[in-house]
Order: sequence, then C-alpha cells, then structure tokens
Amino acid sequence: MTAHCPEDPSLERHFKGHRDAVTSVDFSLNTKQLASGSMDSCLMVWHMKPQSRAYRFAGHKDAVTCVNFSPSGHLLASGSRDKTVRIWVPNVKGESTVFRAHTATVRSVHFCSDGQSFVTASDDKTVKVWSTHRQKFLFSLSQHINWVRCAKFSPDGRLIVSASDDKTVKLWDKTSRECVHSYCEHGGFVTYVDFHPSGTCIAAAGMDNTVKVWDVRTHRLLQHYQLHSAAVNALSFHPSGNYLVTASSDSTLKILDLMEGRLLYTLHGHQGPATTVAFSRTGEYFASGGSDEQVMVWKSNFDVVDYGEVLRKQRPPATRASSSGTLPEVDPLVPPGRGRSQESMQSQSQEPVSMPQSLTSTLEHIVGQLDVLTQTVSILEQRLTLTEDKLKQCLENQQLIMQRTTP
Repeated sequence: MTAHCPEDPSLERHFKGHRDAVTSVDFSLNTKQLASGSMDSCLMVWHMKPQSRAYRFAGHKDAVTCVNFSPSGHLLASGSRDKTVRIWVPNVKGESTVFRAHTATVRSVHFCSDGQSFVTASDDKTVKVWSTHRQKFLFSLSQHINWVRCAKFSPDGRLIVSASDDKTVKLWDKTSRECVHSYCEHGGFVTYVDFHPSGTCIAAAGMDNTVKVWDVRTHRLLQHYQLHSAAVNALSFHPSGNYLVTASSDSTLKILDLMEGRLLYTLHGHQGPATTVAFSRTGEYFASGGSDEQVMVWKSNFDVVDYGEVLRKQRPPATRASSSGTLPEVDPLVPPGRGRSQESMQSQSQEPVSMPQSLTSTLEHIVGQLDVLTQTVSILEQRLTLTEDKLKQCLENQQLIMQRTTP
C-alpha cells in the first residue's frame, strides 16, 4: 500500500470585514459557507467560492459571542451579550427569529446532531436546551456556580457537556437532566469543551494554558497538554478524531496528534490573541479568528488519509514541532474501532455505509427545506402581529379624530 506523506497546513484565504475582535467561527455542512461572530455585534457569512460577496447580518444589540450552523446547513444560530439567541436563514435576506430566556450574556450555542434542538450556555450560570422548530425554551441545567462559557451535545445527542468559570467541566444526561460527573482538574476558568467525534471522550481548554482529555465512560484523565504560553480559548477535533487544533491568547494555533500524544504544528497567523478555531465537516479545512478582526482559512494537508491524496504544491511554511521539544507524557488516544496505522484507517474509511448516499442527500434536503419553511412561517407570524398592531393604532387614531371633530 502506498504510504501517504502529510504536508504542512497552509493559509488559503483570509477574510476582512469585521470591525472588532472575532469571537466564533463555524463551517456549513458542505463547506460552501463560513460564519463568524464578532464583538462588533454582527455576523458575517463568507462564501468559500472566490469573488462572492459576504453577507453581513445585523440584529443583535451587543457583541455576538458564538455562531453554529444547523447540521443541514440551512439555519445559523448565534448568541450575544444582549442575552438573546437568534436563528437566521443564511441567505441574502438574513431574516431571523429571536429566542429569549437567558438573563445574562449567551456565551455558546450548539445544535444537536438531528437539528431538532440546540443548547446554550450563559453568564446567568445556566445551560439551556431549546426546541428548534417549536421555537421554545425547554429546560435548564443549573448546577454551575459561576459563568458557563461553553456547552455541547454529544454526537448521539444523549449527553451534554459544559465548561464554566467555576473551574469545572460537567457532563449531563439530557433525558434525566442530571449531572453525571464533574471534572475538576483545571486550575482556572474552563473556556471551551467539545466531544470527540466517537462520543467516548471530551477535550477542554482553560485559562491555565492547558488542554485536557477525559474518557466519558470511566471519567479518567487520558491526556494533558501544556503547550501554550497563555490561555487556550478554543479547540476543535478533526472529524477523524486523530487530531485536535487549539487557539490561544499567545496568538498561535497548535495542532496535536492525539494518536501519538504529541504536538505536530504551531501556526503563526494572527496578530494578538487567537480567539476561535473550527475544522470543516470533512476536515479538509479549518478556520480561525482573532482579536485582530481577521478570519483565516487554512488547508489541513497533514491528514491526507481522511480525504484522499493531496497535490504537492509549494506553500507558506508552518512551524513544525521539534521532536526534541518537551512534550507531555500522555496515553495515545485510540477510540474503539480505530487503529493507529494508516492502513487500518484507510480500510475503515472504505467500509460500505448502511444508507445509500442518494437517500442521505434527499433526507438532508427535506430537513433543510423544513428548517427554511419553519423559519419563514415564524417571520410571517411576526410581520402579521406587527401589521395587526399598526391597524389597531390606526383605528384608535381615527376614533380620536372623529371624537375631536364631533360637535
């Protein structure tokens, strides 16, 4: 079998349009759109196709702290310092529906894998779960004793993980609404948390400059990385589960090989803190944002096993981690059913899927259309309410005029 030679990540594009620090980035399902939120109170939806104009969505009355595309890519959620969540249809009209229940800044928003619900985290110390299509608040998870910075669904939607300024990461059962376990190993505020694609592990980033990985079944600490020289603000798993990218206030992005438990690359692109980072759904790209107001898109290149052979081109060099550098002693992260060799990973990717691609595409299209129709009905209802209010006002004004003119 031909051996694959990974290449260094390369900076593909950078987008300028925000007028303040970028707080969050997320790719759509098909990687055709990239959303970003900013302290400038706006969302931008960038088109990966060259020469396409970006959409700027204004609606929030304060900083936008988080963005997340629905699994179908037909809806886009955002959270804000104005205490609200908005669900947008990411097209040129940029229409949105407002969700209210939090009493302080909304720090995080994340759709469940079925798109039917989403979870939010807030400075009001709660995690809240909402219905997407019924457009209503469902329930709160309320055991944190300080601001909650991040909350995510597990890939199967059964668990929720949250990270807080109370220095804990909490694992919740969505059905029972009970806290299953609290992870207390961080020495400072926990800024970000996410599930491994297998659903068996979680990774959390902290103000103590560390990244920690736990097994959610045994609750054992599997890996501990202390590679950044400042707070780690965000992280993202590669879809293969073999790599993790981190963004830090030391202005760098770092790519970790979880199979070997070592640092692969350090990327220098942002001037000032790197505040957010996210892989695309295929892992072919990852995007980052920073306090320099820029959004950068990088080509992964290093994990060619997961998306085919990469054409060898001359690219701007990345800083490769030195093998002689001091690295943490960690367990190799090998989720169930995943081998460590390239051959086993390749054969796994070639296994037949249980559902035909055409049927999957059709179902995704139907779900997407349902998303758009639900959103359109909501917007029409809002407009109808406004029209009714205006009609009532006009009738009241007319009655006043008639009363004044009557002798």
